[in-house]
Amino acid sequence: MRFGKVAIVLAAGVLAAFGVPGTAVPGGPPGKIRLADGPGDMNINLAVRQLTVTPVRAYVGDTIHVEVQIENKAEGSNTTTADLYANGKLIGRELFTWGWSPGERLYRLSFGWDTRSVSPGEYKIRAEAFVRPDSSPFDNDLEMQQPVILVSPGAAFPGGETAGGSATETGRGL
Repeated sequence: MRFGKVAIVLAAGVLAAFGVPGTAVPGGPPGKIRLADGPGDMNINLAVRQLTVTPVRAYVGDTIHVEVQIENKAEGSNTTTADLYANGKLIGRELFTWGWSPGERLYRLSFGWDTRSVSPGEYKIRAEAFVRPDSSPFDNDLEMQQPVILVSPGAAFPGGETAGGSATETGRGL
């Protein structure tokens, strides 16, 4: 009998010390525990604020550079992926950690799209950064309105334009 009580007390102590991740912080209604490192009742809100694509006119085989700016507009911290698409096809993915420093709200990610195996044509570039739960998922992605135009090496660009150019798209309501 005594051994059973000792085992229960030891098990409770081990669980209290190691079994519950995070640190309890005050907040929420009585009886509700809010963990400092988990979503709990926090307001999570990531937003893709801006995309910059250079060049917007290129030859197949060139590298297209894409800069993505993501904002942590609320609380919490986590590591999630930012995905980059061309006409709906995944062309880049990068893990990034957000929310560890209260003063750091904007995150800049750089992607390089290698177009060596891509067909000539127009490509819409879109970036996404989704995290669950997000209080406003409507701003977790952003698509360039101006497409990237790829032509075969040595071919002419539409309208007689030259290779190069840059375009920037800013998120909704920003």
